[in-house]
Amino acid sequence: MASITTNTPPPPAAPAPAPRHRSTGRAGDKVFLGLSRGSGILLLVLMASIAVFLSVRAGIAISKDEGNFLTTFDWDPAAQKPVFGIAVLLFGTVVSSIIAMAIAVPIAVGIALFISHYAPRKLAAPLAYVVDLLAAVPSIIYGIWGALVLVPYLEGLNSWLDAYLGWTYVFEKTEVGVARSLFTVGILLAIMILPIVTSVSREVFLQVPRMNEEAALALGATRWEVIRMSVLPFGRSGIISASMLGLGRALGETMAVATVLSPSYLISLHLLNPGGGTFAQNIAAKFDEANELGRDALIASGLVLFVLTLLVNGAARLIIARRKEYSGANA
Repeated sequence: MASITTNTPPPPAAPAPAPRHRSTGRAGDKVFLGLSRGSGILLLVLMASIAVFLSVRAGIAISKDEGNFLTTFDWDPAAQKPVFGIAVLLFGTVVSSIIAMAIAVPIAVGIALFISHYAPRKLAAPLAYVVDLLAAVPSIIYGIWGALVLVPYLEGLNSWLDAYLGWTYVFEKTEVGVARSLFTVGILLAIMILPIVTSVSREVFLQVPRMNEEAALALGATRWEVIRMSVLPFGRSGIISASMLGLGRALGETMAVATVLSPSYLISLHLLNPGGGTFAQNIAAKFDEANELGRDALIASGLVLFVLTLLVNGAARLIIARRKEYSGANA
């Protein structure tokens, strides 16, 4: 007897549940998006407002300047024929900042490496705290310390540099006077920016993947080779960013420089001679006694400092963008 088989179709599968999408219409999300977008727009508006204000007031001052604003050494906007220029101020600002960076950055990187990779934990923690504490000291305190302690004690260093490195012309001292020079300002600025560069560099070095360091040690690398091949390449963009933060403070430092420097409107490559000037120091010293044109002239010099700071930060961004392989983004 033949068996009869029936091919009954399988029951229809239950429809797959529709994916649950997170609601994008919540009030909290909309508020947060609006606040974030508004904050970014507000920042751009503030920057544009500052630039417009500086440009308008600078244009008024430069139109009444009887000299060349970029190359004139004098600063006398109150004269019958106003004459003022930024040549001395630009030179002093750039030179003192270069001295500060040349001194501070290598020392700061060394301190950051010591705290992050060499010092025992019981020493690293209090040392890092002291470095962070130094970054919070007001600039006027550094200025008072520089005027009362640093300037007198640098006389011996200046004499030594003049005796042994005077042949370089830069360290030849041709004028008699206390050490109120651009070289002293550069040392003081280096002390001031040292905690900032150290703190940021230390945090970057602590973010190096532990696996990279252990792999180098497993291959027989020494501690210095691990730092040279793993830590420094990973933290290179961080070091650049930290240096730019320090440079920004060095370019715009006011009270400390005004307390230490003996201002003069002469450009001299003898860095040990007293004299010189910076943008911030000149604004702080001249603003109270300046007339309306004098204040516009000071604002014009502030515009140059503003543009200089933007150029420095823009250059730093370009350097970091070209070295993305060292930023740790792909780690």
